[in-house]
Amino acid sequence: MTEHVIGLIWDAWRTRRKGFSAIAQRQRARLADMVTHARANSPYYRELYRDLPDRVERAEQLPVTDKKTLMARFDDWCVDRQITLERAQAFAEDSTLIGERFLGKYTLLTTSGTTGTRGVFVVDDRSMAVTSAMAFRMLTAWLGAGDFIRIVAGGGSMAMVMATGGHLASAVAAARLKTSRGRRLEVLSVHMPLQELVTRLNQFRPVLLAPYASMGALLASEQEGGRLHINPVLLALSAEGLPEGEYDRIARAFKAKVGNSYAATECPFFSYSCEHGWLHVNSDWVVFEPVDAGHLPVPPGEPSHTVLISNLANRVQPILRYDLGDSVLQQAGPCRCGNPLPAIRVQGRSSEVLTFRTDGGDRVTIAPLAFSTVADRTPGLQMFQIVQTGPTSLRVRLQTRGADSDRVWETVQAGIKRLLAEHGLDHVAVERAEESPEQSKGGKFRQVLPLVDSARS
Repeated sequence: MTEHVIGLIWDAWRTRRKGFSAIAQRQRARLADMVTHARANSPYYRELYRDLPDRVERAEQLPVTDKKTLMARFDDWCVDRQITLERAQAFAEDSTLIGERFLGKYTLLTTSGTTGTRGVFVVDDRSMAVTSAMAFRMLTAWLGAGDFIRIVAGGGSMAMVMATGGHLASAVAAARLKTSRGRRLEVLSVHMPLQELVTRLNQFRPVLLAPYASMGALLASEQEGGRLHINPVLLALSAEGLPEGEYDRIARAFKAKVGNSYAATECPFFSYSCEHGWLHVNSDWVVFEPVDAGHLPVPPGEPSHTVLISNLANRVQPILRYDLGDSVLQQAGPCRCGNPLPAIRVQGRSSEVLTFRTDGGDRVTIAPLAFSTVADRTPGLQMFQIVQTGPTSLRVRLQTRGADSDRVWETVQAGIKRLLAEHGLDHVAVERAEESPEQSKGGKFRQVLPLVDSARS
């Protein structure tokens, strides 16, 4: 696969260097090829596209899909007829298989269901190679020659702060990186109490730090307070958005480069940040369409209702004109950084932490994804929403899938109480809500609603 990745890196470099027209040409050709492949090999797409022209080069010609629809047609959606939802879910529920090959040849990833439906995604090696090539593009945009020298001098040590215990994209990546990097990689759980996390990082002293964005902000506060004292060359933030000023604060706290990537399990190589705070979309490998509520185009400079994406790499489970559920703002005109790839800012993924007080009066903060991973570990749980109703109280909304709801609740409650106890918050009350998870005004099912937000709902 190494030779394939090198070829993709070379093609990406040449395409970007030739400018916008070359990027658009690559996109059109790859979209036409993916549509032809999907309708020839996927029963779902064959039915969906039966009235379309023989060759499709514009995504607007395609009907819209979404996670709920694709999951409902899972067996017909997949190109490889050996793949079934039953096999995929059985694999996903086995934590000993994290990072292993599904059916001996694919990567299987799950989502925690922040948009209302938990997803199971199968990824082929071609898509993994494209992800590696786009990661190289991203790192060379963020780092200079001197930065790479510092990383090599520091032994290339890397720490990831992420959700563990499920087949989430970050957990699968960590499992595979651990195999190749060994002791140069430290994987730390987002469930870990902040004090213990700080101690572990001080001991490991990584030159590369890859936390979720909200955790990066918490660690920056620890660094500013003198409790954390590490000197990373780069912080690669992911999974969530932060207020713009937070990225600068994190960079100052660590005296390091800070990069941010907006992506999704459905398209892990979507975009990467530049020095002006915009996210550049890898549009030679993904089609993105900012649209209104009726799926009509929204012009650059205006926030969209949602964004439709077409992944042009993954051929085993084609994702075409897929409603991702996030509002984006596309930059009007070229970016000041000189990158010809289109630039966006995400309007609907700002993350917040939950804040509590211990019995002793100390302030404790917990990153939202620490709670959301409880859902990923619970078989039979369809949807999950935590509402902070007071300084020391949480209300949990559940929706189950073909399972004993009381048993699911017991598992969820135990997981949340265990997480709280690890942070010295045994006194926080956790109650089961009668109502189901509710959508936000933007149409998304946010898994965690902090006190200030829940007071408004």
